[in-house]
Amino acid sequence: MPDSGAIVMAAGKSTRMKSNMVKVLHDVCGRPMVTYVLDALRDAGVEKIALVVGHDRERVMDIFGNQKDLCFVEQLEQKGTGHAVLMTEKVMRNVDGPLFVLAGDGPLIRADTLKTLLRDFSANRAAMTLATSELADPSGYGRIVRGANGKLVRIVEDRDCTTEQRQIREINPSYYLFDGAVLWPFLGQIKPNNAKGEYYLTDLVEIMLSAGKSVEALAAVPPEDVLSINSRAELAKVSAVMETRILDAVMASGVTIMSPTNTWIEFGAKIGQDTVLEPFTFIGAGAVVAAGSRVPAGTVVTRGGRFGGI
Repeated sequence: MPDSGAIVMAAGKSTRMKSNMVKVLHDVCGRPMVTYVLDALRDAGVEKIALVVGHDRERVMDIFGNQKDLCFVEQLEQKGTGHAVLMTEKVMRNVDGPLFVLAGDGPLIRADTLKTLLRDFSANRAAMTLATSELADPSGYGRIVRGANGKLVRIVEDRDCTTEQRQIREINPSYYLFDGAVLWPFLGQIKPNNAKGEYYLTDLVEIMLSAGKSVEALAAVPPEDVLSINSRAELAKVSAVMETRILDAVMASGVTIMSPTNTWIEFGAKIGQDTVLEPFTFIGAGAVVAAGSRVPAGTVVTRGGRFGGI
């Protein structure tokens, strides 16, 4: 029996992206965006992952089908986050410890944030723990409503907010951690009483609190990490943030990048120490650049390619 697990929602269409390919397969710095979510979970020590698939599921299953810690659950009708999680009950009910629920379109997630949730779970064993963030502009996100004692009372989706609730800046970026031994009986109590007529996972806050269960909300997500992807413009913004992380890591490893704003390095490229990258350089995913190389301006090292004395 696995001690920890995760459910990753990857069934949604790319409607606003105007694409025939499922959203989570769109490329962020050289690989599908959902891969970053899976990596964060593994880095946090999660043992079993259920990927909820729907639209374009054959392509998703073909790409990730050889990963032994993954299983696939079909959600043929997208009826909301609560419905997506319910679809996984058969394969995930045997997880009796911490059980994450995450969106597959949020590649900026960090393993450190997930570890923070796990530490709180170990200390308090709450039925539901979620990480929150505070944004200058919270538009589009569910708001965190707290009581006079500072404790979480409910989460209200943006389109269901009152005028007063829209002023709340603390938001829900959809990082959930449940007690796997407690979750399942409560899912059937969710009702589609909202503007979209969907089964919202966030309704579990009030449902569990009403049943006397503990629910924790931790301010643990940096604003930079919140951005998820619903459009091509947001894809570009997230890719730019991820690229900055990659460039910072490469420079920290002993590589000189003469113009970071005019250099693009994809995830997984290996660049040796004391290399100098001149402006307008592209280094593709899986490429290898030998230590001590000087890469001329305008050079393209293709994905899986080699540069220098290797």
